[in-house]
Amino acid sequence: MNQAVPQIDVVGAVIENESGEVLCARRAPGSARGGLWEFPGGKIEPGERPEEALRREIREELGCDIVVGEPVAEATHRYPEVVVRLLTFRARLVRGRPVSREHAELRWVPVAALGRLDWAPADLPTVARLQAEAGAPGEGRPVSPGE
Repeated sequence: MNQAVPQIDVVGAVIENESGEVLCARRAPGSARGGLWEFPGGKIEPGERPEEALRREIREELGCDIVVGEPVAEATHRYPEVVVRLLTFRARLVRGRPVSREHAELRWVPVAALGRLDWAPADLPTVARLQAEAGAPGEGRPVSPGE
């Protein structure tokens, strides 16, 4: 008998710095899709608007406040245990500096280098959209810590 796979709605933030680099977060080892990269964010709680959920999740995960801007992409991906519907939005930091509370690593990455990271499948449409907008060929270099 086929068991229905649950669906969760999640949000992700495309946060750019003054240099045009995007904040990327690597999932902690041992978590679902551990070691893969994603845009920071999380689950939308019942009754919550996506923009509200994103502000809350960034405050919880990164300890900073954002202003949520326009949508970037919407993607649905079926993993073996769950169907994830991901909505990503452009966002701007307005208070604080991102500090990893849940992720293995945070990294500022030029749009042209986003394709060099090993992304969670649900995040790939956002990566493709950002690179297409920038006319990025997928080349570049990862940002070193402290840069």
